[in-house]
Amino acid sequence: MKKQFETTYHRYHIEAKKAPHLVSHPNRFQVKVSRLGLAKLLIKELLHHKGKLDVVTSRPCMYGVFSGPIGGFAPRESLCVGCLRCTTEHPDVVRIFKNPKRDTLGDHYFTPDHVDTVVHEAENGRVPIKGAGYRGPFGGTGWDGMWTDMSEIVRPTRDGIHGREFISTVVDIGGKPDRLQFNSQLKQVGPTPQTISIPIPILFDALPVQTNICSTIVSKAARQLRTFSIFPLKTIQKLGLKGQHIVPIIASGDIHAFAKAKLEPKMIEMDGFDLKMLSHLQKHHADAVLILRCGFDANLMEAFDKGVRVFHLVADQHGKGKSGAFILDMIRKAHSTFVQRGVREEVTLIGSGGIIAAEHLAKAIICGLDAVALDTPLLVALQARFVKNGFRLPFFLKVEWGRQRLKNLCCSWHDQLLEILGAMGIREVRRMRGEMGRAMFQKELEKEAFSGIVGYE
Repeated sequence: MKKQFETTYHRYHIEAKKAPHLVSHPNRFQVKVSRLGLAKLLIKELLHHKGKLDVVTSRPCMYGVFSGPIGGFAPRESLCVGCLRCTTEHPDVVRIFKNPKRDTLGDHYFTPDHVDTVVHEAENGRVPIKGAGYRGPFGGTGWDGMWTDMSEIVRPTRDGIHGREFISTVVDIGGKPDRLQFNSQLKQVGPTPQTISIPIPILFDALPVQTNICSTIVSKAARQLRTFSIFPLKTIQKLGLKGQHIVPIIASGDIHAFAKAKLEPKMIEMDGFDLKMLSHLQKHHADAVLILRCGFDANLMEAFDKGVRVFHLVADQHGKGKSGAFILDMIRKAHSTFVQRGVREEVTLIGSGGIIAAEHLAKAIICGLDAVALDTPLLVALQARFVKNGFRLPFFLKVEWGRQRLKNLCCSWHDQLLEILGAMGIREVRRMRGEMGRAMFQKELEKEAFSGIVGYE
């Protein structure tokens, strides 16, 4: 009897598992308890409540800071969220202070708050939620100067994260001609679409730290997530990395070494525009998607006219270009350049640098990117510490631990992207690309409201 197969649709899912920290992470707060004051309070309560231990041993903390084996005499600072209930009720016994060690995390751009968030996401794969609500500024510079329109009340796609309605996060990477052409025999002639689809608009970029174990972790995580990881050709050769999920970065002097390596990648990145290298790769790797890796200030239209259809636009780790412009503004400019030429649908734009939070992923796509390539968030997820000239990874990295941490990070970002798409009523991430109508920019709104008023810049 012939076996019957059912065609079953499988929703893209990232399996998140707890991956505890390898090294201790600084707590947000320090809890200082006067042991003498606490002892006096306990004696007072024993007399007042006539020896009822269940009442006396109850503690004014719903998060369990004082619920250890010996209660408040050894507070569990890692559980403190800074609600200040304890110090409000017993100011003579408990005081809450910010932990000065936490201020050493990150730098002026990748702030301690960002580090805390990424580390939390990488540990358990959940969406970070603070019950007290958002207490930060509702505007500012950089990414904080952009707001997204999420009027979930009037839009029908609010439940994508819960699985009741499908929202696609698939993106296509590659060149797409503006039209298909056929001859008189109805056979296709001319350029054909050459794209690769990935289920999440996230790739892993080449990291500033290229240790053996770190590169292995990134490669394995990318394979399991069904996305791509980008490495310099020398790193690929040194570590013997294999698989079609590996994207080599090739400079103009690497052509012979690349040919000798006999790699057959699905995608290849050219480090800077070189017409001779482009022609060589088009001839010998016709099935591969060719990507131009360049700065945002490069002449994109010149490269487009020479045949480039996929661009990986790179800023520094603080999101700045060579001109000092911020990545948000540079993405908008690059997207607009292709829109004005009428060829935006033919190209794919990937961006990296300065994208360090899940909200930045969504905002970058709204501004015009098709996908992002993560860099420093991957290192922070692996508990790398910022040092003067780069990053320092923990000494005892484990491949399986690191792989799960990166999967957890992408799981959390994927869920948050689904939340934003659902709140906007958008059912696939490709439709969010360049959707400026769903974005508001603080500078533009202020200019519209206050221009002409004395004192406004």
